[in-house]
Amino acid sequence: MSLQLTLIGIGTGNPEHLTLQAIRAMNAQDVILIPRKGTGKDDLAQLRLDMCDELVTNHTTRIVEFELPVRNEATPDYRQRVDDWHDAIATVWQDAIDSHGSAKKVALLVWGDPSLYDSTLRIAARIKPAPQITVIPGITSLQALTAAHATVLNEIGAPFIVTTGRRLREEGWPTGVDTVAVMLDAGSAFEAISPDGVYIWWGAYVGMKEQIVIEGPLSEVAEQITQTRARARTDHGWIMDIYLLRKL
Repeated sequence: MSLQLTLIGIGTGNPEHLTLQAIRAMNAQDVILIPRKGTGKDDLAQLRLDMCDELVTNHTTRIVEFELPVRNEATPDYRQRVDDWHDAIATVWQDAIDSHGSAKKVALLVWGDPSLYDSTLRIAARIKPAPQITVIPGITSLQALTAAHATVLNEIGAPFIVTTGRRLREEGWPTGVDTVAVMLDAGSAFEAISPDGVYIWWGAYVGMKEQIVIEGPLSEVAEQITQTRARARTDHGWIMDIYLLRKL
């Protein structure tokens, strides 16, 4: 029997975001792997552990923690940095799986959803021999953001783009759209665009008890968001934020 690897979307830190499908899948596993991301990010592992404590009632399911490799930022080419990092993560996964050789059903709890700005599926494709992969969808940070602000992602009949902070900073406002959702921003990339006529819905730790949300004309709230973000990162040691920009 080949390895069955299940990638379970767990939302953005709120156990109530997990679907019934996700909970049933968690309880069907031999092993659930929990990554640790190093000093200052223990909360991320602890949230996953808390979910398992609350929702996994199958006493034969083992919870196994492992250390996640750190990306080498010294490599000049961005794509190469990411590829090398994914190779290293796949090796760690492989070692964790091999150390529990009797396990035929293994799961990873994926922040948000495995299909949106997440590399879990690309990393899983590196496992040898190739496992049978099942994906359980989860609530994304984009959904949690729009819900927190009680707003909608798109205008009627209008397109939108989901991009990264790095691309917004380097390339500016994407052509052909008035609505841009920005993920994976290392820090206030909205400062690189003209704020004229732009409205922002920003959120950090969306869906979690630490949730912070700010909205308003970008020209009026950009500095407030930047300062709030810096304080939150200092307070928690890490930050996950996302925002929606729209030309009005």
